[in-house]
Amino acid sequence: MNTGEKKAQTEQPSHYDHLERMSVGELLRHINDEDRLVAEAVRKVIPAVEAFVEAVEPRMKRGGRLFYVGAGTSGRLGVLDASELPPTFGLSPDIVIGIIAGGDKALRSAVEKAEDFPEKGWEDLLTFSPTPMDTVLGIAASGTTPYVVGAVSEARKQGLLTGCITSNPGTPLAAASEHPIETIVGPEFVTGSSRMKSGTAQKMVLNMISTSLMIRMGRVEGNRMVKMQLTNAKLVDRGTRMIQESLGLSYDEAQERLLETGSVDKALHQD
Repeated sequence: MNTGEKKAQTEQPSHYDHLERMSVGELLRHINDEDRLVAEAVRKVIPAVEAFVEAVEPRMKRGGRLFYVGAGTSGRLGVLDASELPPTFGLSPDIVIGIIAGGDKALRSAVEKAEDFPEKGWEDLLTFSPTPMDTVLGIAASGTTPYVVGAVSEARKQGLLTGCITSNPGTPLAAASEHPIETIVGPEFVTGSSRMKSGTAQKMVLNMISTSLMIRMGRVEGNRMVKMQLTNAKLVDRGTRMIQESLGLSYDEAQERLLETGSVDKALHQD
């Protein structure tokens, strides 16, 4: 039974036609109208996201890792989210890891048939020596991508915690996952172009998952990124102002303290 074909809302015709006849203003307004539907679709799955985060948190606190696995746009979004956590929250880059079908080359250009082999996803995970303490989150708008379904299926067999983000209901990927997150955004503005609403929904859910986990892991104080890496002048300035506001120091005093300790967190709690 081809479940993906039967229920593939991401492949249904757009609500709009003759796009080439529209003015730029019409195109932009209609795209925006469709984008408004995404936030509501994500709101509906908050209970599923909550359950997933609550399942990951204790594992991560005991040293478990979180792997994002995807292909194409979905894979790129996973790699993007994972790559932003070290500079933003001072997280070691080997805790949340993005894996994309076709490897790093696929971040910039399509790799032919990279997503078509179900065994390849788990093979790529094996290079990281996964353990049952780890978690695999499969990301695929269609919910049928062999690379992703294969990785999640085998990970679950091996005792890893599994979840997924997909934009179709009742998919093989959801069936393979303990924690399916189904953001049903409906047909895309350009028929089948899941880089649009589906991709936006994936980005929103990934933000929710990773940000919630980082807060729960103690990497935010109040509402500030106190463990961020000081990798450029903008972040040094931001950190200086955090210290200045928290401790009532002058800007120069705060910056001196920041550069001396190397992080906002250490500067705020320096004896």
